[in-house]
Order: sequence, then C-alpha cells, then structure tokens
Amino acid sequence: MDPLGRMGYGKTMSCIRQVTRRLAAATALAGLAAAGAAQTVADRSVPQTGLDIPENLQIFGKLDPNVRKPTAIVNDTVITGTDVDQRLGLIAIANNTSVAALSGEERDRLRVQILRQLIDETLQIQEARVAEVTITPAEINQSYDQLARRQFNSTPAQLKDTLAKAGSSERSLRRQIEGELAWSRYLRRRIEPLVNVGEAEVKGIIDRMEAQRGTQEFAVKEIYLNTTDANSQQVYTNARQLLGEIQKGQRPFEYFASQFSEATTKSVGGDLGWVRASTLPPQLAEALATMGVGQVAGPIETPGGFSILYLTDKRQIGAADARDAVLSLKQVGIAFPAGISQADASARAAAFGTAMKTVKGCGSVDALAKTLGADVLQRDDVRVRDINEPRLQQILLQLQVGEATPAFGSPDQGVRSLVLCGRDDARVAAALPSTSQVQNQLEQQRVNLRAQQKMRDLRRDAVVEYR
Repeated sequence: MDPLGRMGYGKTMSCIRQVTRRLAAATALAGLAAAGAAQTVADRSVPQTGLDIPENLQIFGKLDPNVRKPTAIVNDTVITGTDVDQRLGLIAIANNTSVAALSGEERDRLRVQILRQLIDETLQIQEARVAEVTITPAEINQSYDQLARRQFNSTPAQLKDTLAKAGSSERSLRRQIEGELAWSRYLRRRIEPLVNVGEAEVKGIIDRMEAQRGTQEFAVKEIYLNTTDANSQQVYTNARQLLGEIQKGQRPFEYFASQFSEATTKSVGGDLGWVRASTLPPQLAEALATMGVGQVAGPIETPGGFSILYLTDKRQIGAADARDAVLSLKQVGIAFPAGISQADASARAAAFGTAMKTVKGCGSVDALAKTLGADVLQRDDVRVRDINEPRLQQILLQLQVGEATPAFGSPDQGVRSLVLCGRDDARVAAALPSTSQVQNQLEQQRVNLRAQQKMRDLRRDAVVEYR
C-alpha cells in the first residue's frame, strides 16, 4: 500500500491484528546491499534495470503533472472521486487535523496516493472473493465497534458523526476494514498452507542461537516506506515529517506504524519482534547499536526505501537481564486541581519531590503520605521490564531498598513517586525460543514474501482505467 497521511505520508489506521514480519525482506535487502557494494563504479553509473531504454531517447507527447485523475475503474469496480475525498477526511481525523488545514499541494499529493491505496485495496478484496473468502457484515460491525472504542474512545454512533463532520463517512471506514479483513483471511487460507518449515531447519536455527549465547538482541518496531528513483527525495521528506510527529509524543509509535508503514508489519504496529543485528541491513544494525531503549531513529536509508526505528527493548541471548528483576513498590501520588497553571504544578511537584526525599523505608511511607494528603498504592511482583518508561526503569535499577524515585507526572495526572520496598534479582538465564516459536517466525517471514509477490502479480494483471 502507498503511504498516506497529513503531510503526504501514511495510511488510515489498521484494525486487524495479523501476525506477520518483514525479517526475510530485511535479510534480502542486506543481500542487495552487499551485492551493490561489490559493483564497480562503472557498474553503478548505469543501473541494470533489464529494460530496453535507448541512450538518446526522445519523449513523444507530454505528461502534465498538474492533471489529477481522481476516478478509476479497477477490473470493473469503480473508485470515485468521493471515495478518495472521504478517505482523505479519514486520514485528517487520524492526524488530529482537518482537510481544510492542508495546503492545496498537500491535498493533491494525498489524493494521488490515496487513489493508489484504494486500487490496491480493491485488488485485494477482489482476489479474496475469487478465492471464496467472505467477510460478513457482522464481522465488519464488530471491528468497527472495537475501533470506535479503542482508537477514538467513542461509541459507534459518535464515530459516525465524527466521520461525517470531517468529510469522511462510515462507509469509507467500513470499506477499509473489509479490505484488511479480506486480505488477512486470504493469506491464512491460500498463502499460509503453501509455507513449509522443516524440523531440521528449525533445529539448525536453535543450535546456532545456542552457539550465540550472549549475543545482543533488539526488540524493534519499524515504519518502512518504499521508494523509487523518481520519488526518493519526496519520501525522505515525508519520513522526516513523520518522525517529527512521532517525537511530539502525542500518539504511540504503533499508531503511526499502523497507518503509514508499507510493510505488512503495519497490522501489528510495526513490530519486528526480537531481532539480531546480523539479520538486518547494515544501515539498520548500525543505528540500533547506538540507540537506547525507548529511542526513535530515522529516516534510515536502505536499498528500496527508508526506515524509522523504535527500540522498545534489548537483551543478551541466554543471559540474565537486570530488567528481569522483580520489585515490590509503593506508589505515592497527589492530584492537581483542574486548570492548574504550569508554574503552580511545577511548584507543587518540587515540594512533593523534596518531601519524598525524607522517606526512610517503606514503613514510613503511609505516615508521610498522610501529611501530604497523598494516596498510596502498593504493588508486588512488578518486573522492571514491564514498566513502560525506560527512564524510570533505569532509575529503579539504581535505587536501594527504602529509597524513592524523583517525582514524575503531569499537570493533568498529578505527581507521583515510587518507593522501592524489595527486589528479587533475576538469577536464571533467559531461555532460548522454543521450537514452535522459531517455526512460527520462519513461517511468518515466508508468508510475508509470498504476499508481496502476490500483490505484484495482482497489480501487473489488473485492468485499470482512469477517468
């Protein structure tokens, strides 16, 4: 799918949680990079496309880039200008903006990208129907209702009104849901049965992992944008704009990956799972080596596109990890009055932080909290790794039992501090993946490659008439 979004990139949010990976594609890209390094300067100066293009060609006719064709007929299925406009409205909602806020150039560029996306979506639905894959209205309703609750925090009726006000429609969103469901089910029925992973192959991988104990692995999420020679600079610009939106921190990385990534991992928030540097293109491996947990990096150019990486975790294969320590904690927190100014919030947070420095063990927490008018929440069996803020993880690992973290919070949610009451360090080395886990990952890689090939075939064989 083409990337769509407010600044010329991305796609509206995906509703389906289909477990696929692009690791095999990344390995293939690494091979392409190695092959490219082996070429001579003369070879690189004349790319080998396999096309018969004259050296001194003459263009007969004229292509006017200002002419936009918003309507297409794809194998007798009509995509109208209204379909394009309504999908544009859907993208605007997803990016907390409006169509009116976009410049004319941005709207034109987005409409072209949306039309390509809708053509791909139509081809997927058509192919699923040929394979007798049926998506019932009840299934679409269920996904629509879940999307309304989880992504928009509203009822289905409220979401319908929101879409209409933004120039989109319930029909447009349901069409996208149908496309996601149909293609996901088609892959399960027609592609996955063709994938076979042998026991010897799995055993070989596990044996190599055993030999690589101590090697570092990374839990990575990725947004991948395809490029061609013609649009490389524009895609790079779009990726830079997308990175800026991610770094604002207003929405999680998974939200952007599910909209904008052109890899099949978009359906799982861009999750590549646990990967080793040796399985990735060199450019991505180099970036990961310098990243800390919780950091985002990009755009990183690889053969065929640009990547934005989010490092969610890292570990050593078969080695104990300090972040597997289990903590016993007491959380002390106070709420701020509604409408409090930033200055007042900062002053109260500073006073709270000063008071928490006087904590003398968990036994004194309740009395101190009473003087502060604070609430106390006790939690045992909390793994450091499960705390979703990397900076807080590092602080907790450095605390002695009975000490408190610095104050943290926000004007909306108040201020808090965690007191360490006990800690059980990880003593057992992390286990290697099971045979079934390795087999499942290999199967996912191969399904992804076959799905990409199928889409190329569908585009090549399609009859598309633009109006």
